[in-house]
Amino acid sequence: MGASHVSRRRVLQGIGAGAALSMVGGVPAWGRSSGHRLVLPPGTRPDPTKPEGADLLPEIEHIVIYMQENHSFDNYLGMLGRGDGFTRVGGVPTNSNPDGKGGHATVFKATQTCDVLDGASQSWNSSHRSWNNGGMDGFVTAAGGATGSMAYYDGTDLPFYYGLASTFPVCDRWFCSVLAQTFPNRRYIQAATSVGIVSTDVNEVLATPDAPNGLIWDRLNAHGITWNDYAIDLADILLFPNFYGANKSHVQTFHQFHLDCANGTLPQVSIISPGDKQYSEESPADIQVGEAYSASIVNSVLQSPLWPKTAMFFMYDEHGGYYDHVPPPAAPAPDSIAPRITVPPDQPGAFDRLGVRVPAFIISPFAKADYVSSVVHDHTSVLKFIETKFNLGALTYRDANADNLLDSFDFAHPGFMDPPVLPAPGLPLAGNACNPHPEFPPVEPPIPTTTTTTTSTSTTTTSTTSPSSSSTSVAGASTTVAGATSTTSSGVAAATATTNGAGGPTGSAAALARTGAKLDDLTELGGVAALAGIAAVLAARERHQRERVVVSPDALSFDDLDTE
Repeated sequence: MGASHVSRRRVLQGIGAGAALSMVGGVPAWGRSSGHRLVLPPGTRPDPTKPEGADLLPEIEHIVIYMQENHSFDNYLGMLGRGDGFTRVGGVPTNSNPDGKGGHATVFKATQTCDVLDGASQSWNSSHRSWNNGGMDGFVTAAGGATGSMAYYDGTDLPFYYGLASTFPVCDRWFCSVLAQTFPNRRYIQAATSVGIVSTDVNEVLATPDAPNGLIWDRLNAHGITWNDYAIDLADILLFPNFYGANKSHVQTFHQFHLDCANGTLPQVSIISPGDKQYSEESPADIQVGEAYSASIVNSVLQSPLWPKTAMFFMYDEHGGYYDHVPPPAAPAPDSIAPRITVPPDQPGAFDRLGVRVPAFIISPFAKADYVSSVVHDHTSVLKFIETKFNLGALTYRDANADNLLDSFDFAHPGFMDPPVLPAPGLPLAGNACNPHPEFPPVEPPIPTTTTTTTSTSTTTTSTTSPSSSSTSVAGASTTVAGATSTTSSGVAAATATTNGAGGPTGSAAALARTGAKLDDLTELGGVAALAGIAAVLAARERHQRERVVVSPDALSFDDLDTE
């Protein structure tokens, strides 16, 4: 990668400015903002006077990234009372969208924490119709008149999240990176580009397995900076199959994350990957179960001996089809790769605009107290923070010009060196209407009984003086991870499908499996289930390679999709 990357960087910095890239002011057309403001090129370092790898933020030694699934800012935090939420009259929100029948559909309080209402999807086409050229008034008409996208939750549903947002900085201008689904947005947080994909589609990932300028993980590897992908069951790095194949050793379990927090053995950079439907907050999953898992993650960070030197970024990958009233702004296109769409029937568009606004929190002892960040951020702002910490060159035009998140920090006056106690999550011990027998995650980090430093959960024991439910839940989390992995091995049949692709049919993965569906049908699965499809395909490829059999992905049936 080195030689080609240097060559590309030099070209993008304007060497040979009159060549075929149609440069204007040293910047290609696809690298300029809509106002033709010159932007920084890929390869730009935060401090050009220092080499890559130089530590520019010594106060921070550990960076933790946690990305949940599928909710807009207004859907979760519109009623928060901090930041740019709903317009209210007498305490009642009045935001609405045309219903396509001459009337309006007003936002309404959801009646249960597992959303089964029909509404707009987060697909490329539905997102662009919902956005409606900045009107943010197409969420109902994009769903054919269904109003489920206008539902919202509040602090009675999500007390932990409301406590988190009322304590640490909350960002009310954090947008997802593209008006599209899970996969493209989760690619942006690793590569600052989706490499053209716009949907949660296994075949699209397999057709674009590499990012032209590499991933942030490549940069960390090059400079000996430690990192792990802690996967509740499926790793984010699976979205770049070739990289995943060479870096499997960096994939650790969710249980191991808690152990590493408690033992003080987290790497310098961590990303926590999503779980399956039981842990994800993607509808129709119970969001209170997802909140409980999030609380366990955040509390493990807060109680870790590493807390005084940690910065955690918690955000949602995309809006899940839910309404938000703030139009996403224009942004530099990351590269020259066009969206993999066909117009018509797909909605026209490019990668020169951010996606719908999502909830995001900045969690650190150095985070500003009582602060709302209204600086425009997207997922590549996390990359910019990592690049600022280690003085790394930007991957694409997008992260080169992203804000570095430092507006939410005060290193001279840390406000949370003593970690605050946050409210308990909303999931009742007795369960709720959506989940009468919930499996609880660990609500506090396991306490190690040995000082031995190890990366193997099999050689580390845990105990706790807290109620037995805590230690039992930790063990349960480990068991669940293993179970989820083995479930994936028999196919993604346990997950429920969501609306995907350009238009977006829905259905059950189990039903697809029963009909002997081929790999193409995996495009109908939800985001995390489709990650399982990628893992299964890669495992099947490895197995067939060992058997010296060449297999086309299209020839793999669900019976072939077993991991080893």
